[in-house]
Amino acid sequence: MTTTASDSFIRSELIQPAPPPANLVGPWGWARANLFSSPLQIVLTLIGAYIAYKLIWTFVDFTIIRAVWTGADRDACLDEKVGRSVGACWPFIWAKFGQFMYGFYPVEHRWRVNLTYIIALALLVPLLIPSVPRKALNAILFFGVFPILAFILLYGGSVINPWLSVIAWLGTIAALGLLIVHFVSLSEKALNQPTMLYGAIALAMVVGGVVAWRLLGLGGMEILAVAVLFGTIAALALGVMENRPLDTWLTYGGIAAFVAFVAFALVRLGVFNAPALPVVETRQWGGLLVTLVVATTGIVAALPIGVALALGRRSKMPIIRFLSVGMIELVRGVPLITVLFFATYMLPLFLERSPDAMLRVLVGVSLFSGAYMAETIRGGLQAIPKGQFEGAMALGLNYPRMMGLIVMPQALKLVIPGIVNAFIGLFKDTTLVSIVAIFDLLGGLRAGFTDPQWASPVTLYTGFAFAGIIYFAFCYFMSRYSIFVEKRLNTGRRR
Repeated sequence: MTTTASDSFIRSELIQPAPPPANLVGPWGWARANLFSSPLQIVLTLIGAYIAYKLIWTFVDFTIIRAVWTGADRDACLDEKVGRSVGACWPFIWAKFGQFMYGFYPVEHRWRVNLTYIIALALLVPLLIPSVPRKALNAILFFGVFPILAFILLYGGSVINPWLSVIAWLGTIAALGLLIVHFVSLSEKALNQPTMLYGAIALAMVVGGVVAWRLLGLGGMEILAVAVLFGTIAALALGVMENRPLDTWLTYGGIAAFVAFVAFALVRLGVFNAPALPVVETRQWGGLLVTLVVATTGIVAALPIGVALALGRRSKMPIIRFLSVGMIELVRGVPLITVLFFATYMLPLFLERSPDAMLRVLVGVSLFSGAYMAETIRGGLQAIPKGQFEGAMALGLNYPRMMGLIVMPQALKLVIPGIVNAFIGLFKDTTLVSIVAIFDLLGGLRAGFTDPQWASPVTLYTGFAFAGIIYFAFCYFMSRYSIFVEKRLNTGRRR
């Protein structure tokens, strides 16, 4: 084959792409593109670097370089005693560390707090890691079992009775729900005298409530349990008398009501008062323990309360919508400290038996955070296109399934930053509980400042620096984890 002059310039393979210029890649390339791309950005970068340098150096200089690490009293943190300018007085933190972490919790029982922390981490860490299997079981253990176990460990008392109380509450609620379902089914069936059946079941419930109240001396949820048991038995008996097929769900309701009644009776009679742990009253709790208890309870309760209020505000039923709007606007219209004062000092006036002070604070914080969470979730629901609702209805899904499977997951994904922002704000707002005589981490710090043995010019700043590090660590973790979840759920973004 003859080769011409032009054939010698034809390549048989592509030229490999040349590497980018050295000044456009690596750390210098990133800095040039993001920090020094224009004269204005150069000036802003230098100003920001100077401010960051001053803040970081001041913090490091105070907490590390000029800090005092050992000492027995305030003399170790005085300039004239040490012979130099003293920074953070860390011996004060070491001396009061137990008070900052546990408050006035008895020293011999602090192992119960530590064990609670260990169990919480053992359940929480696998729940936060997406690759760990059995998330449903893990969630049941963390949100269902752990709160009861934590109450037993932290507060003390009977080890078995709290579990029986929870079983009784769940059984009563389940039996009441199944009895309501039976009421609805009566109206759908072709019965001879459904109105009389309604009246007979209602009368049986009234009789049961009166018996529980006047004869047995019960109160609260126990009266409801007995009333539901009487109503369920009456409904079953009426079905047998009319030769109707046995209602399976009503039978389950009767079993649940009977189990609830037996559980309440066992608790009331004190059959399982032993074994028991020594009771530690909540007024002895304090420090980081109270901060974590209040923040965790508020965070866990805020989401379901917020979802319920958000859906109620969008409901087509006027009563539900009015009550939801009233609850949201009433709570959001006052500061958290007002809610705490009402829950602490006014709530007992409306109740026959005043609940524990810590419980009152937990209720107030949960309702406050739930009201704010409702508006965040409502914003996510409004961002869902109408086609998603129509598509779910076209598939034949009812309202609970449409919300639970289609709409709510998308809405929650859209408002992850807002949800985490509310969680972070709630965690920091727990410092307000000290105003109603509940000593959290900052309350413990202020109590430590009053000790004359550690009175020095730097004690106050050291304590707040220590608290700031703790608050920053928790809030930073929540922020970074929310970014991780947001990126993981952002499946529509190309990588």
